[in-house]
Amino acid sequence: MMKTVARGLVICVLLLAGASQTNAQGSYPDRPVRLIVPFAPAGPVDVVARLVGQKLTERFGKQFFVENQAGAGGNLGMGKAAKAAPDGYTILFVSSSYVVNPSLYARVPYDPFKDFIPVTVAGDVANTLIVHPSVSARSVKELIELIKASPGKYNYAHAGVGTTPHLSGELFRLAAHVDLVHVPFAGAGPALQSTVAGHTPIMFTTLAPAIPQIKAGNLRALAVMAKTRAPALPDVPTMEEAGFKDQEADTFFAMLVPAGTPKAIVELLYREAINILKMPDVKERFAAIGVDVVGNTPDEFAAQIKAEVVKWGKVIKDANIKVE
Repeated sequence: MMKTVARGLVICVLLLAGASQTNAQGSYPDRPVRLIVPFAPAGPVDVVARLVGQKLTERFGKQFFVENQAGAGGNLGMGKAAKAAPDGYTILFVSSSYVVNPSLYARVPYDPFKDFIPVTVAGDVANTLIVHPSVSARSVKELIELIKASPGKYNYAHAGVGTTPHLSGELFRLAAHVDLVHVPFAGAGPALQSTVAGHTPIMFTTLAPAIPQIKAGNLRALAVMAKTRAPALPDVPTMEEAGFKDQEADTFFAMLVPAGTPKAIVELLYREAINILKMPDVKERFAAIGVDVVGNTPDEFAAQIKAEVVKWGKVIKDANIKVE
């Protein structure tokens, strides 16, 4: 008799749990959903979040609105999202700073492994190694030879300390064993202007803003730091093709939700995000800002987070990069 009652209770618990998941999905969302962007408006993360948010609004009939929480390299907004209720009404959009900051800063207000559930990487943009035309090197190997012939002479521009272009430069410097000084700027725009003017003869940058200058002949691309060549620059080799493995580096734009968010809601958001990323107009908008559509699974994104925290943590440690 007792065993029968016990089995009945177990079945009831399982049925209630299943009903809870179904109700969470069936009634969601019944009010506006906040998309936290830990950076200022008009940047690439903000643009991607607003585009996806607009499509989610159209598909669900409830508003998905962006709330910009800029500050401390993204830490302010990511910390706020980590403390949000895990009910599906807060979604965090991040860049690669999510996996970089835990090693870059002495303390961050979130745990990249425990505080969030990955949904998907919406898109990414590869980094690239470019030089001013006055630099005689026409390949990565020639550039290394040039730098080694004049230690301390050459420097490279990047968008700011701790950005993936900066870390790409340090990854290259460490692997090639060259004396190359980094020059940080307040964003990719000023760094690009300096390189076009020849003040900083080398630059590591995300590909998108550099493409017009490369095509105009104002800059020369030596390699893209991706697994495959960039469609916009089909004649430019990858770093591996140029003779250097394990130099892949990009900036991703991704969705996460606070840990504890019901599984049904996570799965629903993932399915809707993938459907949105397949839309022709979304692909066109992404292409216009130089972003490649990704749309990986939550498990794939989780594995990516683990791998990149380790990868960039090692670069930051080996290069002795610090941010107060």
